[in-house]
Parts: sequence; C-alpha cells; structure tokens
Amino acid sequence: MIHISQAILVEGKYDVNVLSQIVDAPIFRTDGFGIMNNQQMLVFLRKVVKERGLIILTDSDGAGFVIRNFLRGALPTEGVYHAYIPEIPGKERRKTTSGKEGLLGVEGMSPELIIQAIQRCGIQVDDQVVQRKEITKADFCRCGLAGVQDAEGNRKLLCERLGLPGKMSANALLKAVNILYSRESFLKEFEHD
Repeated sequence: MIHISQAILVEGKYDVNVLSQIVDAPIFRTDGFGIMNNQQMLVFLRKVVKERGLIILTDSDGAGFVIRNFLRGALPTEGVYHAYIPEIPGKERRKTTSGKEGLLGVEGMSPELIIQAIQRCGIQVDDQVVQRKEITKADFCRCGLAGVQDAEGNRKLLCERLGLPGKMSANALLKAVNILYSRESFLKEFEHD
C-alpha cells in the first residue's frame, strides 16, 4: 500500500473498492456522469483541491475523458493532478461483457499499473503509510456538533462556514472535516472552552 496526501476521484464504487486496497488516501467517486449535475459535490471537491489536492483517475475510454474534461472546467487547475491508466483490451471479472470500447477500466487494472499511473501524475508517493490522527465523534461532542441539544444547528452552521451542504449527516460531515482538517487544527479552531 502506498500513502499519498492528495485525495483521489474515480468514476464508480468498484473503482473505490480496488483503490482502497492499494492507496492510503481519501477516495471519492463521480458516480459516472452524475458529477455533472451534483453542485454540492463540486463545491466539496473544490475545497478538497484547495486543502490537500486531488488526483483524477478515470477510465481510459471516451466516457472517462468526457468526465475528466468536464472536471477540468469545473475545478481549479492548481492542485488537480491527472493520472492516466493504459488502454488495455478486456473486461472486468464481475462483468459478463466488455464495455462499449472493449477496454479495462480502473477496477480492472493491476495494483502495479494503478501505482504507476499515480506516480506519473507528478505527486510525491510514500510507500510508508503514515497514520494520521482522525477527528472522531467524541471530538464532535467536544465541539458541540454531536450529543448536545443544538448539535444539528451547530453542524448546519459549520457546514455554512465551510461552504458544505447544510443537510449533511453527522457521519458525512465527519468524513468531510477529516479531509479538510488535521485533528489538531480542527480542535484548535472549533473546540468549546
């Protein structure tokens, strides 16, 4: 497993499953073309780009390039890295037939090819996984975001402050702040005295 500080954006849930076994990094998905109509996700991805950087890793077929090109226009250029997998004919094991263009997608790539694609996109790769202290639900309680009378209202205020959708669940917000903040910086900024 390799460690990178940037987040990774892939097309689907099977891509997420494969990458989570290879890379220690936050992994998000576009849900195919769904990203094109998901303004809340785009707002969140812009924050991820600003805070830690984002690697776009789509399939090498036409649909993958449509998604990638859409994201080029929707996200800032600085902090976005493009990782490309090779065009390899075939079909993924879980599918009965190959895709329209007959190419393997991200989920069909070997771990070695995925690592090579990530290494070639211009980021620092560390094969030593560094454990980062995560923000926990207990920390949310300390900050008035869970387990207190107006926790929901406090979470909505935090979402507004961070430019995130106000309807995020506590678990979704916890995942988001773990991407945007270190535990130390989050507690320093939001812990109640």
